[in-house]
Amino acid sequence: MMEYTNKTRRSLRVPPHSFSSSSLKPSAPLPTAVQGPCAACKVLRRRCIDTCFLAPYFPATEQLKFVIAHKVFGASNIVKALQELPESKRADAVSSMVYEANVRIHDPVYGCAGAISKLQKQLNDLKAELALTQAELLIMQCQHQQQDDIASFIDINLASDWQPHCA
Repeated sequence: MMEYTNKTRRSLRVPPHSFSSSSLKPSAPLPTAVQGPCAACKVLRRRCIDTCFLAPYFPATEQLKFVIAHKVFGASNIVKALQELPESKRADAVSSMVYEANVRIHDPVYGCAGAISKLQKQLNDLKAELALTQAELLIMQCQHQQQDDIASFIDINLASDWQPHCA
């Protein structure tokens, strides 16, 4: 048996048979890392199992995401809505629920409809501003063309009317 002692006087004993000499890999399987509960189970204070339905959509690192959705929709409604969808569309549905819940928290009366209305108004204002700018540009181009036409007309007329005055 080999023994290692560090500065805190704790010893680490490694049995000689735990590593094979040919591959330097542990002969016994390593224990898997224990993951914490998903965000949903953590917020709801329940035991998270390996087959937790909400775990793929609300990982432990994104707890606020579940808190926001849970505050507006409730956990049972989130589960019911996700169960009605095919698995391929559930992640998008969760993103939509979180977005809707976030907007609903900031604007309880209109929610997403208010955000959409605000964006449509902004789009219409920008379209009007673009049309006005294009009209001004067209006016400037016409004025410039008229000035060029007048200048070339004057040049042609002056050239044809000009005669040398020699006595």
